[in-house]
Amino acid sequence: MTLTLYDIGVPGVVQSLRAVSRILDRTARHCAETGTDPDPLALARLVPDMAPLHFQIEALKNHAVFGLETIRTGVFAPPPLIGAMPFSALQAIPRAALATIEALPPEAINRHAQRARTIEIFLPLDPDDAARSAWGPRSVAFTSESFLLTYTLPNVAFHAMTAYHILRTQGMPIGKGDFLGPLGAGPA
Repeated sequence: MTLTLYDIGVPGVVQSLRAVSRILDRTARHCAETGTDPDPLALARLVPDMAPLHFQIEALKNHAVFGLETIRTGVFAPPPLIGAMPFSALQAIPRAALATIEALPPEAINRHAQRARTIEIFLPLDPDDAARSAWGPRSVAFTSESFLLTYTLPNVAFHAMTAYHILRTQGMPIGKGDFLGPLGAGPA
C-alpha cells in the first residue's frame, strides 16, 4: 500500500478538527445544563503567559486550512486572528475549517507531492530563545511531505490538545474518548 500526500496529512487534520468540534459542543451542552455562561471560557488559559482558548481554536484552523493550502501555493499566509469572541463563534470555527478541507479533492493535494520549496513561516528567530518577542518570519526549506509532517501536523495537534487541556482545567466533563472520537472510521 502506498501512502499519498493526502493520506499523510488530511485524515489527521480532519480528526483533530472533529475532536475540537466535539469538545466545544460537549462544553456548550454542559454549560447549558448547569446554567453556566460559556463565553468566559474563550479567555481561559493553561498558564498566564500562554495564549487563551480563542487563540488555540483560531490557530488550529489556520494551521489546518492554510497548512494544506501551503502545499498547493508554497506560501503559509493565514489571515490575521480575530481575537476574543463569544463561545458560539468558537464552535463555528472548526466546523467551517472541516467544510473547507473536506471539499478538497485528494488530487488537489497529491499533485504537489515531492515538491521542494522555501516557505516563510513564523518561528523563533533564535531556536534557543522561546520568548515571544524573539519570534519572527523565517524562510525554511521544505518538501511538501516535510512541511506536513514537521510543521502542519504538529501545530494542528498542539493547538487541538491545548484547547482540550484548557477546557479540562476549567472543569469541563470531557475525556480522551471525546478527543479521539471514532477510530478507524476513515475520512468520513
